Amino acid sequence: MIKRTLFFGNPAYLSTKNEQLIVSFPDDQPDKTVPIEDIGMVVLENPQITITNGLMGKLVNNKVALVNCNGQHLPDGLLLPLHGHSEQTERIRHQINASQPLRKNLWAQTITAKIQNQGALLAERDIPIQKLKHLAKSVQSGDTGNNEAQAAAYYWQHIFDLPDFNREQKGLPPNNLLNYGYAILRGIIARALVSSGMLPTLGIWHRNKYNAYCLADDIMEPYRPFVDKVVRHLVETKDQIDELDIHLKRELLTIPALDVRIDGQKSPLMVAASRTTNSLFECFAGISRKIIYPEYG
Repeated sequence: MIKRTLFFGNPAYLSTKNEQLIVSFPDDQPDKTVPIEDIGMVVLENPQITITNGLMGKLVNNKVALVNCNGQHLPDGLLLPLHGHSEQTERIRHQINASQPLRKNLWAQTITAKIQNQGALLAERDIPIQKLKHLAKSVQSGDTGNNEAQAAAYYWQHIFDLPDFNREQKGLPPNNLLNYGYAILRGIIARALVSSGMLPTLGIWHRNKYNAYCLADDIMEPYRPFVDKVVRHLVETKDQIDELDIHLKRELLTIPALDVRIDGQKSPLMVAASRTTNSLFECFAGISRKIIYPEYG
C-alpha cells in the first residue's frame, strides 16, 4: 500500500481520535479525517498550525516522518521515532561496528548507482553520456578518484536547458525546487533508515559533526535523479518557478509516490527506500555485500 503524504499550508488544528488524524479548520469548514495507518509523511508549513501531542505520538508510532517548515516555507525540521525496529539495539551495533573497508565499498556502490542514474536521465534527451558511463565503471573504493564530482560537473551542465546554470544551495531557480525536493527525499530516506533499525546520523561517508542525517544524505544520493526529473519537468512546463508556490509544491510532494524500478520490479519510491535501507543493514550484518538501489529508466 502506498503511504500518503499530507501537506498543510493553511491554519489548522490537528488532533486524533479512533486512530484517525482529524483536521479542524478555524472557519466553518467541516472536519476532515485520515486514517493514521495510511500516512507516510506529514508536512507542516503554516505557522498557525496546532498539533496535539497525542497525534504526534501516534504518528511517530506509525513511523510517519513529520516535517516542519521555516519562515521561508522550506523544510527545516524532521521528527522520527526513537524506536524504529524491534531489534534496533543489535542493528545499531552492526552499523557502528562496520569496518572502514566495508564503508568504502558501500560508498563506491552508492556513487556508481548515482552516476548511472544521472546518465540514464540525461540519455532520455539524447545527451551524450559516454563520460558518465566511464566514470560509473571506474569508481574506486571510497571514490578516491572523486568520480562523483566529475560526473556532477557534466551532469549539471546538461540536465536543464538553461544557460550558465549552477547547482548551488542559495543559487538561482530551479535551485529552490531542487532544495525542496531533496528535503522531502531526505525525510523519506531518514524514515526508512529508522524503520530498518538504524541511526540516520552515522554515515558511511558523510561525517560532518553538525549534520544529524549523515547516513540519510549518503543513501539518498542515487535517488536524487528522480527528484531532478520532477524538477526538470517543472522547468519545462511552468511559466513561473522563481517563487515556490502551492502548485509547484504539490508537484514536488508527489516524489514519495513516484514509480521506480528496484531489483527488477516497479515500486513507489517510498517503498523502494525501505528495500534499500534493509539491504544496507544486511551489508552491515555480513548477510550481503550489495546495497539494492533503484535503477532509473
